[in-house]
Amino acid sequence: MIEVEKLTKIYQMGGQQVPALAGVDFRIEKGEFVAIMGPSGSGKSTLMNLLGCLDLPTSGIYRLENLNIQDLNPNQLADVRNHRIGFVFQSFNLLPRASALENTELPLLYGRVPKSKEIALKALERVGLAHRAKHNPTELSGGERQRVAIARALVNRPAIILADEPTGNLDSATGKEIMDLFQELNQESVTLILVTHEQEVAQQTKRVIHMKDGKIIADTSNGVESC
Repeated sequence: MIEVEKLTKIYQMGGQQVPALAGVDFRIEKGEFVAIMGPSGSGKSTLMNLLGCLDLPTSGIYRLENLNIQDLNPNQLADVRNHRIGFVFQSFNLLPRASALENTELPLLYGRVPKSKEIALKALERVGLAHRAKHNPTELSGGERQRVAIARALVNRPAIILADEPTGNLDSATGKEIMDLFQELNQESVTLILVTHEQEVAQQTKRVIHMKDGKIIADTSNGVESC
């Protein structure tokens, strides 16, 4: 599903070249649940931006479902982001004046999908929030807001869901509820990749990729180190 080969990213800062990724290689198969960990500056956020097609690599290859991402034009990249990738953010990124249903419906509206409200409501049902469909984010708890964000990520049935510190703004009990929901989705063969600094969160995934200085220094699955 995901193939990354010799992926690099170099930023130009003040006339200097700053390497953020230094030749990263890995594969992620359909239905995997992967955590990416590492200290600040390790390259994990840059990697997530590249996987989410929010940025392009300086060199190397990124294939998503056999698409060579670096060969796509801006319109094609936008289509990939809208239809093949679901995003979940630490800060939820919900429109404050839109209802839970309207927030969930947004990707469908961009894609001009018919019966968008019906599909969005089913996504809210999937995360246990259909009864809060008409409420705005300010009327929802942090956990409920994150569930709306997950419903929005699911609504187009994407190939992968990318979650950036999805429990970072939540208390431990609510964070556990969100991780339980991710576990349920993964059991339904949803492919999940999340960035986290919390070891207890990473331990709930099937595989942990550790990064440092723009490189993968360990790739652990079921407690066995393979890199």
